[in-house]
Amino acid sequence: MTEEYVQAFVHESEEQLTDLNNSLLALESDPDDQEAMDDIFRTAHTLKGNFGAMGYDDASDLAHAIEDLLDELRQGEMEVTPEVMDLVFAGVDRLELAVESIDDDGTVDVEVADLESDIRGVIEGGEAGESGGETADADDDTASQVDTFDVTVEIGDSEMKGVDGMLVLEAIREECDLVSATPEPEAIEDGEYDDSFDVVVASTTADELRATLDRVSAIDEATLSQAGTDEETASESDESAADDSAGDETAEAEPTPEDSTGDTETDDDAEADAASNGSSREISSVRVDVDQLDDLHGLVEQLVTSRIKLRRAVDDGDVGGATDTLGELDKITGNLQNTVMDMRLIPMRKVISKFPRLVRDLAREQEKDIDFRMEGQDIELDRTILTEISDPLMHILRNAVDHGIEPPAEREAAGKDPEGTIELRADRERDHVTITVEDDGRGLDVDELREKALEKGVRSEAELDSMEDSEVYDLVFHPGFSTADEVTDVSGRGVGMDVVHSTVKQLDGSVNVESEYGEGTTVTLRLPVTVAIVKVLFIEVGDEEYGVPIKNIDEVSRLPEIETINEQPMIEHDDEIYPVVDLASELDVPGETANGDGMLLRIRRSERRAALRCDTVNKQEEVVVKPLEGVLSGIPGLSGTAVLGDGNIVPILDVVTL
Repeated sequence: MTEEYVQAFVHESEEQLTDLNNSLLALESDPDDQEAMDDIFRTAHTLKGNFGAMGYDDASDLAHAIEDLLDELRQGEMEVTPEVMDLVFAGVDRLELAVESIDDDGTVDVEVADLESDIRGVIEGGEAGESGGETADADDDTASQVDTFDVTVEIGDSEMKGVDGMLVLEAIREECDLVSATPEPEAIEDGEYDDSFDVVVASTTADELRATLDRVSAIDEATLSQAGTDEETASESDESAADDSAGDETAEAEPTPEDSTGDTETDDDAEADAASNGSSREISSVRVDVDQLDDLHGLVEQLVTSRIKLRRAVDDGDVGGATDTLGELDKITGNLQNTVMDMRLIPMRKVISKFPRLVRDLAREQEKDIDFRMEGQDIELDRTILTEISDPLMHILRNAVDHGIEPPAEREAAGKDPEGTIELRADRERDHVTITVEDDGRGLDVDELREKALEKGVRSEAELDSMEDSEVYDLVFHPGFSTADEVTDVSGRGVGMDVVHSTVKQLDGSVNVESEYGEGTTVTLRLPVTVAIVKVLFIEVGDEEYGVPIKNIDEVSRLPEIETINEQPMIEHDDEIYPVVDLASELDVPGETANGDGMLLRIRRSERRAALRCDTVNKQEEVVVKPLEGVLSGIPGLSGTAVLGDGNIVPILDVVTL
């Protein structure tokens, strides 16, 4: 079977599973929705046939069982109850994991027989999990055999050791039993360990424990040992991780029953990790309109023609002809750039179509009634931006469900409709997209925010007294900041909203929080439509070159008279004082600099009240800014790099964190 056929099957199945999830949600909200029922049955039937045609018989058998259960619902033999829908959703989740496994290595390395047996048991009139016969007995025999394992977990380099350690412990608690930990669990969750820690775990089998650990992407390597056996190692690179590769990507971002990561999610079934997994998986393919391909082909033809003309002009020494041709090339490359950027645009539904299921599962877990609405699913964003923004949006939605929407009884006591509302809206504004998540929940208490900020040392009392309410709301983006009275399965450890803020900033966007206590909260994200093509002013500091985005600069001038106030150099502009940041000192530029006769870049007040002191101001140019990744990400003062036409790489300064 060729890779081409497999990838076509994977992409089609992903779309069908997304459609199936949303149709199931529609049926659950209205059991009499015959159109939804027909769509569900048709999609399930197609999935069964496609799995079978591709030779994935186990997955086809599970899809067949789901189809038969849906047929019972369609024929009126069974009622659409939450318990039955939970079982159907669990089956869909398991099929999603199967598709992801196929995408990874071409095989179905996911257990499906147990769930198929449960579904058949319900069809035959038994309870889920009691499909009887030898399978149940075998499960009971396996469950009775519990062994204890010593595990050394290596986290490696991590900027959030407490969160990573907590993810490991919660994954173990979810699937196995945590007997003990060294250091204590509280210390691990506070990040008080080196690069590794030890735990003792009770598990039915080593394979079960290894699969559990493989699902946690934070683990660099885990070594298992049992009395009387040799050590064995589990890591993300192990082949045994293949059947849970989706969990590697979603251990922090997807619903799990016991996850307590501050803003992670909850679900009744482990396989429900797949429910919103498409959001965090990188978008690996796009659909391109034929007209766009025709435009691209036409531009390439023009490019080839202009190249021939330019070569002839150069060979003939025709400077005027070469100049004219370069002008043509400039226009062609500009049009080519715009066309390619348009081809990278993907409708938001590629990501947000998974969110209704996510909200449904969280609401059911917390026994809340929530009406989730979405608008603007056809709004398009660049593939890279859409991939990066999916996890932040899930963080925001989880917080809206957990912290925002109150339980029905509390809402009724406050004179509200027992059913809460969460809306996700997207709007296009020229070259930016605004994404809004609004809930009608309890809102943020600005006084409580001030108290927590003072208690945690985030701001001083004087600073908090001088801050507007809108500025206080933005404190929720501070790392570790949380107003939760207790940790829940979904949120409460102050993890997540800081990730939202940093991710959006890296994408050259902005995020804002507005709230009214007792009425609700609105989180607004403003993002560029395409990847960061930025007009940059290039400057020199000593012998080094840097770039500063033009949009951040209010004025460029020769170095004016500088005053010193409290040992800090300052300048005055329009009766306002601006601190002067000496780039040679801040960037630790070696050698002699000419700052005494240098230039000053006054930054826009909306960004930061400051002026940057440099040696020389050169040219301005449009460049593609590549964000820093890995260990380099998050370096204060740097937003990324740009590759110039001569091949040199120039750092781009972040004027806010400098």
